[in-house]
Amino acid sequence: MFERTFVLLKPDALQRSLAGEILSRLDRRGYRFVALKLLQPTSEQARAHYAEHAGKFFFDGLVEHLTSGPVLAMVLEAPNAVSSVRQLVGATRPAEAAAGTIRGDLGQSPLRNLVHAADSPENAALELAIYFNQADLLDYERGSDRWIFEPGD
Repeated sequence: MFERTFVLLKPDALQRSLAGEILSRLDRRGYRFVALKLLQPTSEQARAHYAEHAGKFFFDGLVEHLTSGPVLAMVLEAPNAVSSVRQLVGATRPAEAAAGTIRGDLGQSPLRNLVHAADSPENAALELAIYFNQADLLDYERGSDRWIFEPGD
């Protein structure tokens, strides 16, 4: 069965013109795009997004970075979407991310690591609710799904 996850291309991805490259990697991997939205996050959205880090020394830097420019928020679907997207994205610190991952190939620093990917289905639901309404999420089938995913995935 398909699982939904939330992914956010951060301001550094858009400022460095890497959105197309990152979207292409997600698309080639077979993820179904359920929603996409280009937006300028508000301070309230950024604080909600990083609420689990509130009070930590780096919290204000996260909020400042996320609100520094436009982001591309998205909801993706695939079997085991949360874990497989996180594997494709790579470790938080680009220097520790494996070659072939988005952060390993393109990231520059722990703060400017291009992309956020939800770490659990529960957090994916919470995070996508910060940026999307239920009406924004499309439910559709692709003819290619049967070629990309095994039955029972």
